[in-house]
Amino acid sequence: MPILPRSSYSAPLLLRNPHVHTIMAGKIGHARDPGYVRLRITTPDGDFLDLDELSGGFQRAAILLHGLEGSTQRPYMRALARVLHANGWDVTAVNFRGCSGETNRTPGSYHSGATADLEPVLDHVLASHDHVVAIGFSLGGNQLLKYMGEQGVDARIERAMAVSVPCDLKGSSKVLASEENRLYMWNFLRLLREKVRVKTEIFPDLVSLDGYDEIRSFKDFDDRYTAPLHGFRDAEHYWAECSSIGYLDGIARPTLLLTSLDDPFFSPSCFPSSIAENHPHFHLEMTNTGGHVGFLQHTIPGFRPTYVEGRALTWLEGI
Repeated sequence: MPILPRSSYSAPLLLRNPHVHTIMAGKIGHARDPGYVRLRITTPDGDFLDLDELSGGFQRAAILLHGLEGSTQRPYMRALARVLHANGWDVTAVNFRGCSGETNRTPGSYHSGATADLEPVLDHVLASHDHVVAIGFSLGGNQLLKYMGEQGVDARIERAMAVSVPCDLKGSSKVLASEENRLYMWNFLRLLREKVRVKTEIFPDLVSLDGYDEIRSFKDFDDRYTAPLHGFRDAEHYWAECSSIGYLDGIARPTLLLTSLDDPFFSPSCFPSSIAENHPHFHLEMTNTGGHVGFLQHTIPGFRPTYVEGRALTWLEGI
């Protein structure tokens, strides 16, 4: 289908600034604990993934994937889990490796292109459900789009939705390295530093914090850690192999990308309009406002759901 011509979403007046919207989405948009039940599954390489689930005995299930340094406890994950479950879906919310509160077992952890980790999750969910869909946010959305493109008609996910996805990792990394985005970059590197510190204690011969304070960008971090720990030559190789924009042509099941044109994390290359125009399965909905994983509908503290939850329900209708 071509680019969806119009989105019904518009940010509240006080959130028209994309930076304010992005930051406030994590402040005023909290969601109550959905009552997850935790389950641990083993990956083929001997590591583990912690899944947080809501089960109502339904025959259809939704897999939820979070963003960089997130978890199933992020407001957008909690809110979507609650809404889906209330509307007849079992939910499996995935904590990426090392994001569940316990360090994973391998030197590497998770990254934007780690689609192999979706397979054991799908094995688990499909063992007890007839229909499976997936929704991914930011980094998790990149994984999901990449998976859908890699698998094509063989994708075991019937319908997918991705939100605020850095489709071009190189382009997004350059934007986040700008002076305007230094606060976001500082915060990401602060969170990642703790993950690296723990790894130095477990794998001192492979991981070191020496010189970490000189890292200023994802280029620096991915060159130093992500690439070598996950089998890539360098950051450029990692970005080229894992950017979902390179896999969109292969998508063969209904897939929606919801993204905001004012997302402060994205370069123009993160809006794949030319691919969506004549694609039979890849749908692109671009809003004028919304920030990064924002799409808040009110400025009332704690108000949920956002536009994302309602849009997910309409996109998944019929399954």
